[in-house]
Amino acid sequence: MLHPDRLFPSDERTRAIARDIHQRTADLPLVSPHGHVDPRLISEDEPFPDPARLFVVPDHYLTRMLYSQGATPDQLGVRSVKGEPSEVDGRTIWRRFAEHYHLFRGTPSKLWLDYTFGEVFGIYKTLSADTADEFYDHLSARLAEPAYRPRALFDRFNIEVLATTESPVDSLDAHAELEALPADGGRRWGGKGGKVVTTFRPDNLVEIDWPGWADRVKQLGEITGLDTSTYEGYLEALRQRRQDFIAAGATCSDHGHATAEAFPAEDAAEIFQRALDGDELVDPGRFSAHMLYEFARMSCEDGLVMQLHPGSARNYDTWLHSGWGRDVGGDIPTRTDYVESLHRLLNDFGHDPRFRIVVYTLDDTVFTRELAPLAGVYPAMFVGAPWWFLDSPEGMRRFREGVHETAGFYNTAGFVDDTRAFCSIPARHDVARRVDAAFLARLVAEHRMTEEDAAEVAVDLAYNLPRKIYRMEQR
Repeated sequence: MLHPDRLFPSDERTRAIARDIHQRTADLPLVSPHGHVDPRLISEDEPFPDPARLFVVPDHYLTRMLYSQGATPDQLGVRSVKGEPSEVDGRTIWRRFAEHYHLFRGTPSKLWLDYTFGEVFGIYKTLSADTADEFYDHLSARLAEPAYRPRALFDRFNIEVLATTESPVDSLDAHAELEALPADGGRRWGGKGGKVVTTFRPDNLVEIDWPGWADRVKQLGEITGLDTSTYEGYLEALRQRRQDFIAAGATCSDHGHATAEAFPAEDAAEIFQRALDGDELVDPGRFSAHMLYEFARMSCEDGLVMQLHPGSARNYDTWLHSGWGRDVGGDIPTRTDYVESLHRLLNDFGHDPRFRIVVYTLDDTVFTRELAPLAGVYPAMFVGAPWWFLDSPEGMRRFREGVHETAGFYNTAGFVDDTRAFCSIPARHDVARRVDAAFLARLVAEHRMTEEDAAEVAVDLAYNLPRKIYRMEQR
């Protein structure tokens, strides 16, 4: 199932070059500067739940495919926000998933899962209705072993840095607990085995049309001891929380706005106050754009690397959203402008040596037209790895083809796995390293690079650039 030449070129000569390049990166530590693993998973170090709740229920990559074929969220164990019943038997959920596993043929999800089943859990068979129970029993047995607890797998995966993502009103207690672990507490904190750090994600404090926004603004004031009923107090509270996150190891902030628009709005304080007063006629997009600009200013002050993830029409499927809430697979990519949207931000901060911004996209039509030229001009801007729907072999190939000729390799920020699925982290890095080896091998075969240069670039993309661009070297 796991062919040693998977994702390498089909012609023999180029494939041999790709093998050699990949050997230089295959055993490098994993640097994950952007992700959504719950830090409590590592701090509490409890056994993983049953296979269905580990692999299927929380993974919208998987559940959305089954939705498209008629399965409903409740059949897959996804909890209803309305309190309606959903399937609770893990084996039943797993069987339903296994019956539909053929739907994932040729997809990155299958690449990741097959790698995880084989390389992590030691089961080298094809999942199907016939093998569903065998898989479930095998995986359940492994999950009961100490070697498959989260911290043990963290070390086995050779993770050097794992960044989680928290809101300004989230607790950072799990990070404090991890920091307090003794050096011999089953992990190698700060050494080869790695470190868990947080990331500052303030979206739910700046999107004023997000339900509960005013309550979270009040909560922010309670956490910081500042008066967030005023715009000035709100800004100061966000600055203070950024310092709390930096103390917990953060090197980055992350911003998942609907668009990339960023500009100072003279009426921002008025919008803020009207929104707190419940005025539904205020412009949420204008306030978000203003706050993105303000966060760039804050980044110049405190050094957090700004990550920008625009372009998702979130909760697009109203049936899914109303019945099962946010983040269950109803998000759709949109066309995204960067040239006009980022003009003011980049002109004001793009040459400031204190500022750094990593820009991602779900719109691969802008790789060559917008992102690569922008990164080729502004020292502060780097192009982020293919994200979400583009986190795939074909998406990565299009990314390299569209960006490297204008921006080179060193105006990109290396690979990030951007996952909630902890056990898939090594699989995702394996795919990215193989795709990059294949791309670089073609340049070598066409005599556009030497093999030694290509191998050096591969190492930089896999390891050195993420550590440098996301300032992981400082933690």
